[in-house]
Amino acid sequence: MHLTDARWYELLHTRATDPEAVRRAYADRRRRPNLLSDRGTLFLVAADHPARGALGVGADRTAMADRRTLLERLLIALDNPAVDGVVGSPDIVEELLLLDAVHKKIVIGSMNRGGLAGADWEIDDRFTGYDAESLVKFRLDGGKMLLRLVDSDPGTIATLEACARAVSELAEHGLMAMVEPLPYARDASGTLTMHKDPASLQRAITVASGLGLTSAYTWLKIPAPEDVSVLDATTLPVVILGGAPSGDPENDLASWGAALRHDVARGLVVGRSLLYPPEGDVEGAVRAAARVLEAAR
Repeated sequence: MHLTDARWYELLHTRATDPEAVRRAYADRRRRPNLLSDRGTLFLVAADHPARGALGVGADRTAMADRRTLLERLLIALDNPAVDGVVGSPDIVEELLLLDAVHKKIVIGSMNRGGLAGADWEIDDRFTGYDAESLVKFRLDGGKMLLRLVDSDPGTIATLEACARAVSELAEHGLMAMVEPLPYARDASGTLTMHKDPASLQRAITVASGLGLTSAYTWLKIPAPEDVSVLDATTLPVVILGGAPSGDPENDLASWGAALRHDVARGLVVGRSLLYPPEGDVEGAVRAAARVLEAAR
């Protein structure tokens, strides 16, 4: 499935002349009954980075800024039957809907995108995307929220509270809450740096697991840890975050595979590693990731 000139200009025309087409597309989406595939796994492509201004891939600070290119890469990824769906902000989800690309796919709406990359208030990550009510109204399959924990930044508590509220509201409607807890600290220059040591990751997992009135519908999105015993900290279903590409695709895939073999791991969520691989072969990167998931599970 490729984004031809005809499809691209039809999308632009619809955007300008028929805003009600979005509502109809939400209503007409053919859903699948279960989050997990017949293989018992969940493989999602993440495309919510641009909504908080995180456009860079490697040395290219604006790689994800070209929307036609991003959509083209998403269409290629979603065309692989091993890809179960997408995590996206409202604009991207709606464009994929208008392109008929997410029928029988899982669609997880991204909720808090207010912590703009590089902003002074980045950790006070306000909910500026989907909310629980809209996810129910639009018949999506769940909501994803980013929870960066920075002990020295008071913005963390506001985000914690908002995520807890969202977990409770989603559970009330029987929708998955995908929480992505990431431990961060500011270095001497004020730059945010993620802590990848086991103790920090386990603390983040336990904090996220306890959010809200119930954890019955909570899933966790966790970066692939070097020490997979980190995942012993929860019984909740976990999807492994592939993260940004390191420049060594074989090493990236190997590190995901180790985490995917843990008992709580249920699948893989990857964004830039698949959509912007070093050699530009999106189709090949998706196939390779699917093989790793299949072999691990």
